[in-house]
Amino acid sequence: MKTNKKVVVIGSGLGGMSAAILLAKSGFDVTLLEKNNHLGGKLNIHEERGFKFDLGPSIFTLPQIFRPIFEGDGKRLEDYISLERVDPQWRNFFDDGTVLNLYEDKERMRAELAPFGAGTFEEYERFLDYSRMQYEIVERGYLRQGFDTFWQFIKFYSGKDAHNLDYLRSMSSSIYRRVKNKYLRDTFEYFIKYVGSSASDSPAFMNLMPNIQLEFGLWYVGGGLYQLARAYERRLQEVGVEVRLGHKVLTIQKNTKTVTGVLATTPDGAEQKFDADFVVSNMEVIPATQNLLNEPERVVRKLQRFEPSCSGIVLHLGLDRIYPQLAHHNFFYSKDQHAHFHRVFREKKLPDDPTIYLVAPTRTDPSQAPVGCDNIKILPHIPYINKKNPFTREDYLELKELCLDKLERMGLTDLRKHIVVEDFWTPFDIEERYASNCGSIYGVVCDRRKNFAFKAPKRSPQYSNLFFVGGSVNPGGGMPMVTLSGQHVARMIREQNEAERR
Repeated sequence: MKTNKKVVVIGSGLGGMSAAILLAKSGFDVTLLEKNNHLGGKLNIHEERGFKFDLGPSIFTLPQIFRPIFEGDGKRLEDYISLERVDPQWRNFFDDGTVLNLYEDKERMRAELAPFGAGTFEEYERFLDYSRMQYEIVERGYLRQGFDTFWQFIKFYSGKDAHNLDYLRSMSSSIYRRVKNKYLRDTFEYFIKYVGSSASDSPAFMNLMPNIQLEFGLWYVGGGLYQLARAYERRLQEVGVEVRLGHKVLTIQKNTKTVTGVLATTPDGAEQKFDADFVVSNMEVIPATQNLLNEPERVVRKLQRFEPSCSGIVLHLGLDRIYPQLAHHNFFYSKDQHAHFHRVFREKKLPDDPTIYLVAPTRTDPSQAPVGCDNIKILPHIPYINKKNPFTREDYLELKELCLDKLERMGLTDLRKHIVVEDFWTPFDIEERYASNCGSIYGVVCDRRKNFAFKAPKRSPQYSNLFFVGGSVNPGGGMPMVTLSGQHVARMIREQNEAERR
């Protein structure tokens, strides 16, 4: 049913585009403003000499969360993208030479763990039972209901759920209580990569993440993850969202308790005002509060508990050879995972022995590189930008060389000699391109002491018709979660609009 209400969405990350699509389907007049010349936010692509690099996310999980965006009018998700299961899901490389594959298929996983001794697979299965229980509890409350406060959380979870929800311990401590095998411990701890945080600091119910991947699958989007952004673009057109590329929002205009629209620059440098009954910001909460709302320092200080997640250096390499030992998704672990977490997340130092995530998409899709060549992405997690004492570009270049040293030492022999294309990003590049808070990749850090894994609320506490989506608000970072934030915000705006009409 068509309404006469106007919505302006700032930014075209998955959260912003999801909210825009669902609101347009509900009859709102929606305009989406994007400062870059492409849609997708961190979903981006770089093509050079036959190599195709996904610049942003590399892993697709929980396809069921994306279905409401594409369903309707007789359509379904598979009409827009093709999905291919990836198994092994990960290949894990350890400093002592041990290699451990993580399979979705249970019998293959049983065989994989057999060399580690009797009872190892049974220990693995018991941990997954525990992971499934954490997921089911969190999904039916925090995720499905869209909680934004600790008190909503407490009110919902009582009785059996309160007893079974593992919230007093850290992820690491609960893994160590249940898993003896040191290789499985490191593997389970590094699921925290999905939200750019530390397993030593995150609450134990975040151990739900292995279940997300192992129960519902890990997927590759045919042609690369950027095809998901193109699918969203199609859907935006179908539902009638007005998309304005090259429009950088300068301010969110406001009065005492509401916002009234936004002021943006157009591609030719002119300024244009867009009136709105509701504004949805895909810019992270703290940068938007500082730069678009121009709120006083006391307001910004209240948001400081929502500390940025980690950042990273991102290295895309086109190689003139193939390393057959690599799977699609690979991890090269530090010798001491807890020391790595402590150094990066507590001391805020660059890692001296980084755990490296390495993607080789040609294992699933050979079209991502020329014949006989490899396309790899290298991503170690590092501290976000410290504005008072930032690392320099030279520091990041030194870390890049350290990562290449490590990969060569751990089996990618003569890696440097085979590089024919290189694309290198630092946290400065991430901050500038995506307006992320201090170069954060995943929004807000998950920390049981600082925020009990909660992110900022989706509705502004100052302005009743201003909403936020993306990794800096609940439920947090990662493609499924930011998509879910867009769905929740669309619902909240519909409900608020209906209440105002009564």
